[in-house]
Amino acid sequence: MESVGGDRHDGVMTEYTLPAAPDRIDPPMAADERTMLTTWLDWHRATVHAKCAGIAAEHATATPLPTSPLMSVGAIVSHLRWVEHAWFEWIMLGQPENGYATPEDPDAEWRRGNEVPLGTLLEEYEMQCERSREITAELELGTHAVRHRAGEDATTLRWVLVHLIEETARHNGHLDVLRELADGTTGE
Repeated sequence: MESVGGDRHDGVMTEYTLPAAPDRIDPPMAADERTMLTTWLDWHRATVHAKCAGIAAEHATATPLPTSPLMSVGAIVSHLRWVEHAWFEWIMLGQPENGYATPEDPDAEWRRGNEVPLGTLLEEYEMQCERSREITAELELGTHAVRHRAGEDATTLRWVLVHLIEETARHNGHLDVLRELADGTTGE
């Protein structure tokens, strides 16, 4: 674990730690489709951890963008965790939706990111990513999702992997901006 500062809870300073970040392994320049999709997604997943490494606790919950008042580093990690759950477990497999968002509070997963320590959020995200990897390994790329919108074709695992690459990469861009605003840290 990497120590990165502290949080105040009820006037008491507590140490703030982050789990070790997974290695970012560059995707191969030439490979089969499954390998390309899964290694690019894993690279972007690991980038989430890299963007969070060394951030102070107060910066992990800061929401400096006036037009996005819920967007913090922690909120993005929480959101990405639940995006993984929704696409792989709920939509692809038809399992129960266990996320925090509800029709009455669709932003609950974002708010949770400002209430739960970043280290916990990153651990939950990594566990969810591991579950998504397990599901991916068991299914063919052309496997259709159990759930889909009425009147629409069911999506495939291939589509979900491409979508998760796009979604995670886009939020890594948000993490870039938030991190630079927080403490000036920049980088790939």
